[in-house]
Amino acid sequence: MFCEYFLIGQVLRPQGVRGQVKVRPDTDDPARFKLLDTVFVKKGENYQPISISDISVRDGFVFCTLKGATTYEEAEALRDTMLYVDRAHAVDPGEDGDFICDLLECRIIDTKGNEIGILKDVLQPGANDVYVIKMKKGMMYLPAVKHVVLETHPRENYIVIDEERLPEVAVIED
Repeated sequence: MFCEYFLIGQVLRPQGVRGQVKVRPDTDDPARFKLLDTVFVKKGENYQPISISDISVRDGFVFCTLKGATTYEEAEALRDTMLYVDRAHAVDPGEDGDFICDLLECRIIDTKGNEIGILKDVLQPGANDVYVIKMKKGMMYLPAVKHVVLETHPRENYIVIDEERLPEVAVIED
């Protein structure tokens, strides 16, 4: 499942009386908002572009103006709106990186080709991501570290893991 749009923030509330809003960024680098002139909002199943301007970052939050909001009331109407960026303007995850949404629903297989399960979620508790894998009988939580997750192939919809490392790192729930 390849994503075309990525969640980058949520409008929390109006900021001031001139239509500016406070945004909780869902990105590692809130300053990336300063590079954008358009974000997207989801309307039903469609994503609609909306201009973004007057962008500043303070205390980990983004403050900005979204087109059409020039008053407190118009900004209030945007409360809880989720903001997205399209793939063309997303930050490149790098040669060894993948977008989480591209990995979701990938088959997890071992080095012998045996299917372990399906990737359902990726937790980000700190030092490394943790893959949440739905198996035939229960769930497995697996740290996404290089000596365990050997290959990711989101376009082909599979991830290869080292089955010999599972006893030492995986947590399995029945």
